[in-house]
Amino acid sequence: MTSTTTHLRALADAAPTPLWLDDPAAPAPAPALTGAATADLVVVGGGYTGLWTALRAKEREPARDVVLLEARTCGWAASGRNGGFVASSLTHGFLNGHDRWPDEIRTLERLGVDNLDAIGAAVDTYGIDCAFERTGELDVATQPWQLDDLRARAELETSYGNDVTVLDADATRARVDSPTYLGALWEPHGTALVEPARLAWGLRRACLDLGVRIHENTPVQGLTAGEHTSDVRTPYGRVTARHIALATNAFPSPLRRVRAYVIPVYDYCLATEPLTDAQREAIGWHGREGIADSANQFHYYRLTHDNRIVWGGYDTIYHYANGLRDELNHRPRTYATLARQFFETFPQLEGIRFTHTWGGVIDTSTRFCVFFGSAHGKRLSYAAGFTGLGVGATRFAADTMLDLLHGDDTERTRLRMVRDKPLPFPPEPVRWTGIQLTRRSLDRADRTDGRRNLWLRTLDKCGLGFNV
Repeated sequence: MTSTTTHLRALADAAPTPLWLDDPAAPAPAPALTGAATADLVVVGGGYTGLWTALRAKEREPARDVVLLEARTCGWAASGRNGGFVASSLTHGFLNGHDRWPDEIRTLERLGVDNLDAIGAAVDTYGIDCAFERTGELDVATQPWQLDDLRARAELETSYGNDVTVLDADATRARVDSPTYLGALWEPHGTALVEPARLAWGLRRACLDLGVRIHENTPVQGLTAGEHTSDVRTPYGRVTARHIALATNAFPSPLRRVRAYVIPVYDYCLATEPLTDAQREAIGWHGREGIADSANQFHYYRLTHDNRIVWGGYDTIYHYANGLRDELNHRPRTYATLARQFFETFPQLEGIRFTHTWGGVIDTSTRFCVFFGSAHGKRLSYAAGFTGLGVGATRFAADTMLDLLHGDDTERTRLRMVRDKPLPFPPEPVRWTGIQLTRRSLDRADRTDGRRNLWLRTLDKCGLGFNV
């Protein structure tokens, strides 16, 4: 096990900024909206969901006049801070989808694969330089009970035709060598990796090239619904539009009724310096797979194009009353924990340094995946609640929001996943108390062979359990 001095020393020179945003390729901000404007469609939010919505709107109907409003800069929040895992799953994993919509899971899985293929095609079509790689994913077991769960999951997924394989410890360590690995579930087709901010910037450029008017540093202050159009108010102007799509992620929605369904939780990451050839050989990882471990409080990690390791997860922090402030994007105590766990996983990398530390906010719903809705006589649609595995699902969400705006009867809009809402979160202080109790219970389960206590079993019965 690494010493305290070793893992803390590795953090000594780390810049407190997201690796992905520390990039000279970042575009200059677009001008803020000033004065009055009109549009066919206003998209609120310049992350993946908003960018895909604007792009897909123009691809579907090139003459449509689309305005996108972003409070800061496109890709600044979750879309520029995540781990870069682009999953085919639309439901935050097969098990979560199967538990909630068993009658639809085959359709959801097929739509998810088609959606991932379409993301790859868009990257090629628009020449987006985001290091898109179809790597697949290893879900590794570091405790015996996790391996049992992976075997059960593999049996279920295989019965639905999914291509998954259980690997023993030797086969797993032949792919990526960690003394902690007891086995893994290998999914070769369901995950791609990207460099997140560059994907957002590439989508932004594609939108501009197709004629989308983007205004950054333009927070939306309110909505007013009229009989046929709605006004979107900003500090220096407003837009009057026939349709509105809300893509606000974890930030308070301009449509107040949505707010009870989303809470912001913070997730944290580290990035190493580029691995030397000797360090790379010490751990293998020649397939460049995305990796996640199978604990309840899990880690995710991957290689970048220049062979850094991005290592994140474990802690997910909720702050009382939906705390949402810039200073919460950093948590040195969590960075220290993640660094210690990194060297426990890869002791052969002792001496490597971390160059970047950062955090970001995740929009979490009680069903742990995206939900949808409409308002203002179906002239407004929204999608939120992706819960940390939304990079791929955002494109599906964009198409679904556009279907809802147009009243289209599609395979997407017929899904129960789209038609049903999750349970809302309770008010404070019950919200905070329940979340803390859940975190402590999950931690205890990880330390007691996965045994779920009465609180977790109750959540499972109520459909509030987290199962990926």
